[in-house]
Amino acid sequence: MADTSDKARRARAWNASQLPDQRGRTAVVTGANSGIGFAAADALARAGAHVVFAVRDPARGEAAAARVPGSTEVRRLDLADLDSVRAFAKAWSGPLDLLVNNAGVMMLPEGRTKQGFETQFGTNHLGHFALTNLLLPHLTERIVTVSSELHRGGDGVIDFDNPNLRGRYTPTRAYAQSKLANLLFTLELQRRLAEAGSPVRALAAHPGYAATNLQSHAANPLMRGFMAVGNKVFAQDDRGGALPTLYAATQDLPGASYVGPGGLGGMRGAPALAGRSHAASDPGAARRLWTLSEELTGVGWGLTAPAAVRGDGGV
Repeated sequence: MADTSDKARRARAWNASQLPDQRGRTAVVTGANSGIGFAAADALARAGAHVVFAVRDPARGEAAAARVPGSTEVRRLDLADLDSVRAFAKAWSGPLDLLVNNAGVMMLPEGRTKQGFETQFGTNHLGHFALTNLLLPHLTERIVTVSSELHRGGDGVIDFDNPNLRGRYTPTRAYAQSKLANLLFTLELQRRLAEAGSPVRALAAHPGYAATNLQSHAANPLMRGFMAVGNKVFAQDDRGGALPTLYAATQDLPGASYVGPGGLGGMRGAPALAGRSHAASDPGAARRLWTLSEELTGVGWGLTAPAAVRGDGGV
């Protein structure tokens, strides 16, 4: 009889100790100075990767990187400022194996990025959209974008006529829209990569309910209180929350896969393939969002020719 005890199940569950050897790989992790970004960067570096901490505050990034054994460096990146995104990408040289689009803001009071976009949509989606396309000529293996199960909330769709939610803003609506955008971006990105003949795969992940400092910035004090209680009662720690990202970054999964915790309603547990809302699976909406994102950021598709005909072995 098979042993189905909880102890045996946990022993078989995938964790960061099972990361394949990352020596020789270079990874960029946005928002790597704290939370699940730090946990993912730390695990990748411990497994042998050279990890670039792409962070808004280099001093905090240096302090975080100093806690990590292995090969790391810190570069400034403010996803709420497209000039910073362009500068980061312009300074990049050489191959990049893995890009983890992790950084984000959550349920803030209404605000605007430097270029005037709603802060959550501008940071969580548009900044990463621009960064990914600008770095695509260097990417060789994988792009992982961190979404959330809260992509099912808000209006449940992208407000294409008013993506900045002027006159309609609520912190939860804006956050849900930005996380839905992450999944639609991944869907269309994978379609384009496959069409271009690129070996790079685009995947998405969500951390479930992970106790990080992200929740402490919610605009509503009642929401902050609720999350503080949830962090103590239901949440897994940031290392547990990083496992879906690490799984998506290193395991042999199909492009456009969505990975999250496999237990307790998707809130915690070992990583597994996750379901997504119908709206997050809509290829028409994904293409429409891509076109809108190009118009808003001024950044277009990052690959000009299939990898097989470029002649330089790159993508």
